[in-house]
Amino acid sequence: MSTPTIDDSFMVRVEPLRKELTAHCYRMVGSVHEAEDLVQETYLNAWRGFGKFENRSSLRTWLYQIATNTCLSALRGKHRRPLPTGLGQPSSDPHGELPTRDDLHWLEPLPDSMVWGNVDPDPADEAIIRDSVRLAFVAALQHLTPQQRAVVLLCDVLSWRAKEAAAALGVSVAAVNSSLQRARAQLSKQRAAEDTDQSAQHDRQLLDKYVAAFEDYDVDKLVTLLTDETIWEMPPFTGWFQGAEAIGALVREQCPAKRAGDMRILRTSGNGQPVLAVYLRDADDEYRPFQLHQLTLGAAKVAHVVCYFDTSLFATFGLPETL
Repeated sequence: MSTPTIDDSFMVRVEPLRKELTAHCYRMVGSVHEAEDLVQETYLNAWRGFGKFENRSSLRTWLYQIATNTCLSALRGKHRRPLPTGLGQPSSDPHGELPTRDDLHWLEPLPDSMVWGNVDPDPADEAIIRDSVRLAFVAALQHLTPQQRAVVLLCDVLSWRAKEAAAALGVSVAAVNSSLQRARAQLSKQRAAEDTDQSAQHDRQLLDKYVAAFEDYDVDKLVTLLTDETIWEMPPFTGWFQGAEAIGALVREQCPAKRAGDMRILRTSGNGQPVLAVYLRDADDEYRPFQLHQLTLGAAKVAHVVCYFDTSLFATFGLPETL
């Protein structure tokens, strides 16, 4: 059976909300690929039920209600999407094996281009939106039940009242307040503090040094850009590593690059954070997708790096297949 075609006049009304609905679905499920599909399913469900929409709420509120319940249906029976640090194990030995787990679906990064357009938003609104898709926050959401995620996003991100959230989810106000209390307590345990007060000039200088360290394959330089608290993780490998010396040892022993020029880097952004696309030179002197580095920058040095080995993400970020 073919998928019905949504009426063009309906799409004109709802298409301006695509970016924010994509961000909402991404926060719910932790996957950029699933979020895109869920937004399309939301539009299809809304189109089918548009005749029953009686303007008792705004179109935006109504679509968020449909999107939230569409995500909740999609999450039934599914496991959360963690990062390696969310598996509850201690940091790993950089000299050891790098095990993987085929049964896990990992948290994915969200390209900034999918949620921010060319029009400059209000600075206050932009700060709220950027904070709500920060990787640390989305990773912390993965420790909540689907209903707790929904309640936090509706009440704390979208500023809905408990009564409105209860009506949208088909539960009691007491259930919303109880879920919200538990969710906030869990988030306070899971969410790491981020220092994001550094200047744009500092960001550029630190990123320039980081890029140069990899393109020059200068591991000693890389180590100087990290601290004893810096965390390095790289799904689908289940281990994670902490501290400049441990990370330096990991790169020296496990990275297939061996000399300056083996890697080239393109810059982009995701989750409101810097993302670096690393290309590795092959035997034919072609540079092919290797991994994406998503960086959290601290006050003076790099605080956290997530290296994604899923090269299908290069296309999601609009990056070239080869350099």
